[in-house]
Amino acid sequence: MANAAFEELVEDFEFLDDWEDRYRHVIDQGKAMEPLAEALRVPATKVDGCASQVWLHANFDSGKLHFDGASDAMIVSGLIAILRTLYNGLTPAEVLDVDARAEMGRLGLNDHLSAQRSNGLRAMIERIRETAAAA
Repeated sequence: MANAAFEELVEDFEFLDDWEDRYRHVIDQGKAMEPLAEALRVPATKVDGCASQVWLHANFDSGKLHFDGASDAMIVSGLIAILRTLYNGLTPAEVLDVDARAEMGRLGLNDHLSAQRSNGLRAMIERIRETAAAA
């Protein structure tokens, strides 16, 4: 159920043979994101359950999810960028239909993230799903 932008990302990851190259690509995704405004880095947008500092700011425009985020960890910023690629532009119902774990697994990420990073990723996905469910 992934969108075209995420499918392109999957193809990019398929060309990367080892985990170190994939890890660098995740970090590059985060570096390419626009920075989240300091005014949006508030307790209401902070995601609990992450080892690093994480903020996600979501809104719906014309019934479609758009969110931005930031983290103080480069790899987590990259994970935010990947989640943006997966979820941005979807309706709330489409967001809830996404099997994020399976989609992230297509990138080869499930087996290579530390337990803390995996917990943080789950917390970010849960926040996005909660936002969609409340819309």
